[in-house]
Amino acid sequence: MPALQRRDFLRGSTVLAGVSALPSVGRADVPAGRDPFDYAVTRTDAEWRALLGEDYAILREGRTEEPMSSDIWAESRKGRYDCRGCELTQYRWDTKVNLPKGWLFFVASEPNAQLMSQDSSAPMGDDPNIMNVEIEVHCRRCGSHMGHILLVEGQVLHCINGASLKFLPQA
Repeated sequence: MPALQRRDFLRGSTVLAGVSALPSVGRADVPAGRDPFDYAVTRTDAEWRALLGEDYAILREGRTEEPMSSDIWAESRKGRYDCRGCELTQYRWDTKVNLPKGWLFFVASEPNAQLMSQDSSAPMGDDPNIMNVEIEVHCRRCGSHMGHILLVEGQVLHCINGASLKFLPQA
């Protein structure tokens, strides 16, 4: 699956408390599971590749899926969204915000489900003293890349790859 730089797509509308998501990198600074954090769920690289298939680049290398490429990006049923890497519940249906941008947006994650990291930084505009920063969202249990926290249309939202999640409808 080709990797799109969502950062470029949302560039004009993304500013969070004086920082903005403008870097034009196509992957996370530190790939999933390669940081010093001790994750409860670990697998070999071969096991991750077998489990995730073509979505390995998104969950384990921090890539971004093409907009509207996920089967669940427009999902509107009641249910929950679990991490594809370890099945830890990340989001509930009632925290989802439907925006026609091609990715899943949520106002908040489930408690104790995620870790955040600084993805990248670069000078903002002509002033090298003001940096653009992206906040990357990872699954707390397995370290898989979910997406980023951004300011979108005036709301601070989790902008999440559908490939990182598995939707389970409410019974």
